Amino acid sequence: MWFFGHKKCCLHRILAKGDTAAVDPGRAFKIGLLTFVISLFISYTFQFSLNFWVSAIILLIVLFTGILFDVVGTSVTAASEVPFHAMAADKVKGSKQAIYLIRHADKVANICNDVVGDICGTVSGALVVSISVVLIRNIAFLPEGLIGAASIAFIAALTVGGKALGKSFAISQADRIVFSVGKILYLFKFSGFTPPRKNKRRTGTNARKVRKV
Repeated sequence: MWFFGHKKCCLHRILAKGDTAAVDPGRAFKIGLLTFVISLFISYTFQFSLNFWVSAIILLIVLFTGILFDVVGTSVTAASEVPFHAMAADKVKGSKQAIYLIRHADKVANICNDVVGDICGTVSGALVVSISVVLIRNIAFLPEGLIGAASIAFIAALTVGGKALGKSFAISQADRIVFSVGKILYLFKFSGFTPPRKNKRRTGTNARKVRKV
């Protein structure tokens, strides 16, 4: 839960406020390095031949995760902040988090579409190799190159087709998707957007009245 809840957590630092963060080469390097380490670890883990059905199930989960995050990244860029202000005034759970996501749409889209998308693409590639090895062992009458190419083409078609369908859904239902993500972040105690506090300083006249009392 620390990833979402604490003011100095990873998500707060990645979505740090300020226009300079969007063009900070140090931030870009850190995100790239994080993606490299995670992708290297997962690719090395899955490069060995696993059971066919285990690999297939994990592959479907990875593909679904990549498409889901792509939908979230697209929806935050298409959603409107206006309807969530009324919800935040009524203290609707998840509305403040939705405002926070929309105000940081560029960074959220970068994390969901690029970082998570690249990691899922790398993992799916490693799993395709594992599945291809199993298929080559069991389907001896087909050339190895044909099996490998067909596996890669099938996964590419699923990924591109799923993301294309997901983007259409994300644009048409952007507010609902962002609100759903906001409610999930609320469950993790992600504080997010904090309304500006009103200035409650008393004037000199009011201060003198208090002293007289």
